Amino acid sequence: MTIRSSIFGVINLNKPQGITSRDAVNQIQRLVRPLKAGHAGTLDPMATGVLLVCIGDATRLMTMLQERTKTYVTEFTLGQTSDTDDSTGKILQHPVPTQLPDYQAIAEALKQLTGVVAQVPPAFSAVHVQGQRAYDLARKGTEFSLSSREVVVHSIEILSWQWPLLHLQITCGSGTYIRSIARDLGQSLGCGALMSRLERTAIGEFRIQDAISPELLHGTSIHDAIIPATQIVAHLPRYQCSEQDCVDLVCGRQLVVDQQRLSVTESLPAGTQLALADNLFKQLYAVAVMTETGTLQPKNVFLRQSASGADQAL
Repeated sequence: MTIRSSIFGVINLNKPQGITSRDAVNQIQRLVRPLKAGHAGTLDPMATGVLLVCIGDATRLMTMLQERTKTYVTEFTLGQTSDTDDSTGKILQHPVPTQLPDYQAIAEALKQLTGVVAQVPPAFSAVHVQGQRAYDLARKGTEFSLSSREVVVHSIEILSWQWPLLHLQITCGSGTYIRSIARDLGQSLGCGALMSRLERTAIGEFRIQDAISPELLHGTSIHDAIIPATQIVAHLPRYQCSEQDCVDLVCGRQLVVDQQRLSVTESLPAGTQLALADNLFKQLYAVAVMTETGTLQPKNVFLRQSASGADQAL
């Protein structure tokens, strides 16, 4: 067996301001054709920072990346609101409060926006409303309402505060809109607020310090920038595959588990995902799920039968 493509992994891209996430992916797509490329988690054009771009068969693992915890550094401007909940929309300036909110008042308001919260997405967002994107309806001036959705905000740390600028570090789960946190904070304080800057500094273990700028990528350097697919699944329990396991994976057969080749000693419940790889964890062969009977059911297989029939991946 052999891995389907030698270009199989993810690029930790430092998205610049002023381009869409799709624009950034298209730049990479031109370098890796005919392979596919796709991003795990959209950043608005005004936002910068970590944008994970999966290459080749790694696009089948994008959901796994999208579900990772995300960290942002953001700037909120108090005393302003807009139709987009950020500084790119039509801005409405509010009167300066007689008594400005102090650090304690802001901290208390942010505490109410932390944890498992019901959050209404911005009107200008990609949420579907009766088969259409909310931002398309908003641009047409169509009246509609969005339902709240449950999101997880792990923490909000105040970095600095001086009217009207509030700088925060926010760690949250998938689907959280930082713009909505700005809007809701402004409503809670009674002075209005919008998001005026946003940088994503981490998705899981992928951090801004290690991200590469798009202008540094070309036909040669892109290969050095690709992080192996094993790093996408590094948080999963591992299973070391034998040659026979690889044959079974290509045929779609369940694997009988050899406990000595598991990376964990505790019993794994049914439904647990595992990363199936070589003994050095350099080649990802598949992602599988533990069944009720204790076998491994392949979910995503990244092997194919080689022309010679030899197991070149091991």
